[in-house]
Amino acid sequence: MTLSLCNEVKSSKQLLEAFNKKAYGAEKLVFAGVGDKDVYNIAAPFIDGGEMVLAGRVESRDSERSEVMFFVNHSGTWIPREGSVSFDLQDPFITFISGELVFGGVEVVFDTENPKQVLTWRTLFYKGTDIQDLTYFACGPDHMKDIRLIEYANGRIGVFTRPLGVDGARAVIGYTEIEKLEDLNEAVIDAAPVFTDQFLKDEWGGVNEVHLLNNGLAGVLGHISYMEEGEIRHYHAMTFAFDPKTSQRSPIKIIATRDQFPQGPAKRNDLIDVIFSGGLHRLEDGRAMLYAGVSDAEAHKLLIDDPFEEYEK
Repeated sequence: MTLSLCNEVKSSKQLLEAFNKKAYGAEKLVFAGVGDKDVYNIAAPFIDGGEMVLAGRVESRDSERSEVMFFVNHSGTWIPREGSVSFDLQDPFITFISGELVFGGVEVVFDTENPKQVLTWRTLFYKGTDIQDLTYFACGPDHMKDIRLIEYANGRIGVFTRPLGVDGARAVIGYTEIEKLEDLNEAVIDAAPVFTDQFLKDEWGGVNEVHLLNNGLAGVLGHISYMEEGEIRHYHAMTFAFDPKTSQRSPIKIIATRDQFPQGPAKRNDLIDVIFSGGLHRLEDGRAMLYAGVSDAEAHKLLIDDPFEEYEK
């Protein structure tokens, strides 16, 4: 597929008008063993030690203090993996670089004198042969979430970033490359060139997961967001393709919205129309399973047509 630079920035509402809400069914994931806490903003399940494991953000409904736990599926219910480590992070993500597990999440720093006041946040990275072997190796800049990695066939590593306030924008996506994981650091992430023609100034987005496509392109799964009066947030799942050789990108397309999932509670009223696309499993039948956090209170999955297939033509 030949990609062309985006010549027109489209709003979320324009993208929604072009969105075909075709789907094959949605399902809420059931969790146990976490008391009365919510599990949401999950990553896509992955194999660890021969077992399917899912990382999720565990949090009380009235708090932002989170713990990332690892779950296994027992008879349709996800329960904490016995003896597994946990991390004081939000919004976990998983990838594999040179056969090594790379795990990360967002560390939130609270004011010691005012425990509900957030001072800053940053993305932390860990690596290891498996979950129990994970060790810290890198940190992103303050106030930056949604830093994601991809390994290309030539061994180079693509780094997608999300700085705030570039040229007056709420948040934009950036991109750079490194040769090895040891090169990942705050300065490299901060210096990544940014895409200035993806979002309107008052909208924003970020990368949640990156897939290496069969033609060498990066298939990007992310979110596009905007806020209405009263600070009511709207988050939709989106994708685009990126060519690391030319830095060209396909236009953003929305692939899922909140109303495609079962109704349920929200953490707050301003988060009702929010989905956070944590990961996607591509299936052999031309479809894909999207895993997402919903309304900052639940975790769901949605079966859709494979959104990356068109980029591989």
